[in-house]
Amino acid sequence: MAKESGIFDSITPVQVITTEEQHPTLNAEEECDINVGETIRVLGGKWKMSILYELVGKTRRFNELRRALPGISQKMLTQQLRELEEDGLVNRNVIPDNPPKVEYSTSSYGETLVPLFDVMFEWGANHRKRKSQSQKLSGNPS
Repeated sequence: MAKESGIFDSITPVQVITTEEQHPTLNAEEECDINVGETIRVLGGKWKMSILYELVGKTRRFNELRRALPGISQKMLTQQLRELEEDGLVNRNVIPDNPPKVEYSTSSYGETLVPLFDVMFEWGANHRKRKSQSQKLSGNPS
């Protein structure tokens, strides 16, 4: 019997190394802790999510970002952008000019966070609504 060709025949398989293969003694709970912990490490802090939000689908210069994020210091913005760049979420493009201009944008890898942001936005909206309804029922103002 001849093998039928399918739509997936042209796909080259890749080897995926799972956390379990890297750390065979981990149980599901430990693996979850490691993966969630890494996500929090990369996105944690007061400014990283806001910076990424400002960059999704846009290219911005440093001072544009600073104006869009009231309260962030120059030092903090520099540090956070550097960390996001090191984690591969943000691209930094230096434009040779006098003075040189630097533009920031999300990388294609950074764009993979958009569904996570959407879920977090929805959860936050639902949480605020739930909290508001609970406060109305109890008679406690926010």
